[in-house]
Amino acid sequence: MDRAIEVLGGANYLNVKTVIGKGFYTIFNDGVTQLPQRFLDYIVYPDRERTEFTSLGVKSIQTNSGDTGWTFDGAVKKLSDQSPAQVEEFKRVMRTSLESLLRGWWQKEGGKIVYVGRREAGLAKRNETIRLTYPSGFWVEYEFGARDGFPAKIIYKRMRKDPDSGDQVETTEEDQLLKFITVQGITAPWVIDHFVNGKQTTRVNYENMQYNAPIDDALFAKPADVKKIK
Repeated sequence: MDRAIEVLGGANYLNVKTVIGKGFYTIFNDGVTQLPQRFLDYIVYPDRERTEFTSLGVKSIQTNSGDTGWTFDGAVKKLSDQSPAQVEEFKRVMRTSLESLLRGWWQKEGGKIVYVGRREAGLAKRNETIRLTYPSGFWVEYEFGARDGFPAKIIYKRMRKDPDSGDQVETTEEDQLLKFITVQGITAPWVIDHFVNGKQTTRVNYENMQYNAPIDDALFAKPADVKKIK
């Protein structure tokens, strides 16, 4: 973990408080890419995020702040509070993130880390693997390049609703971290591919990242009505 922090920028990486990123978000349906959506993402560590999506001129927004969240659906001009399940999904994303691991947020939840060992990672390549387990029993594995120390994969299992049967089934999910680029002395993956049971479901492809820029608190506050959406 210390080596990963160093290759990602050391003190520069740990001193990041805000991130503004933009690029394209693509959904995969049975291996076929759907129309990419532009996104603009605002993050204030440790638990605030606002993501704006634009597709065919229609804007939608998902915003989370701690235990609360709201959404805006531009297609039907609807502003809504997030359901408990949506808020929990945001917390899952944060809990499994590389940031949570390397910045030590997991310690507040009583998580524990063990070394798993080395794994094959392609021709003549190995990854070092650690497992983070929370008191609930939920675990996340993180793989790092044995040679270069760069984060490579994030793997975990969870229960999801099967779209065909409607039953709750256990799935294995994996993030592959690719295309590391350095900006402002901080190195990050600019491509993140997500897989469910071995099938790719999404790709996040950044075009730009800006660190420690001021972010207005008003961006995270739920507007009084749709007319006040910016």
